[in-house]
Amino acid sequence: MEKSVELSEYEVLEDMLIDGLKIVQDTRLYRFTSDSVLLSKFARAKKGEEVADFCAGSGIVAFHFYALNRHRIEGLKFTLFEMQQSLVNLSKKTARYNGFDNFDIVQGKLQEIPKQYNEKFSLILCNPPYERIGTGFENDEYHKAVCRKELTIKLKEIARAANFALKFGGRIAMLHRADRLAEVCYTLKQENIEVKKIQFVGGRSATKPYLVLVEGVKGGKPSCEILPTILNE
Repeated sequence: MEKSVELSEYEVLEDMLIDGLKIVQDTRLYRFTSDSVLLSKFARAKKGEEVADFCAGSGIVAFHFYALNRHRIEGLKFTLFEMQQSLVNLSKKTARYNGFDNFDIVQGKLQEIPKQYNEKFSLILCNPPYERIGTGFENDEYHKAVCRKELTIKLKEIARAANFALKFGGRIAMLHRADRLAEVCYTLKQENIEVKKIQFVGGRSATKPYLVLVEGVKGGKPSCEILPTILNE
């Protein structure tokens, strides 16, 4: 059931384009892009899953993923992990507005993920900061730059946290730069996570992919399915 929330001067309700659901955004902070929606559509839900959203931001990946699956998959529960308190507050308002009582939001660094989450999750969603330091965004405000650049967390640390938090056989669905695919596969494998699915994202049919979606399985055996490239025009 929809509940009312008090919005600050800079907060707005944006339509998720599913069942009239909305997400709370702050016009001064980092706003989600279509990349997040691509990830929520790429991941697959199973009944009764415990789902984590790493580097959750304002929660768009988890909220959109739930919106896509809630009428056909029962028992989904979510825990969102985000470092910035301002974005955590937005997630809490979104959950309250939409009447989602199956969402917990945790503020803190993934490098310090609490022991209570050890091997808790069957699925992790992750749209991380995937630009290396020194690759642009130098003029961004800090609270926006940390959502795009590896200023506070690196790929290796995300992989380590995923290994810690996933059950054996659990999956991580991640979005990253296409030109870092080899690094993503290698880094996940170092943490006992085998990449099992890969899907590239391109802008036009004549251009090379600029993003890649990957699904890795903790303790999985080597083998990988390459899915058709998405043209995100």
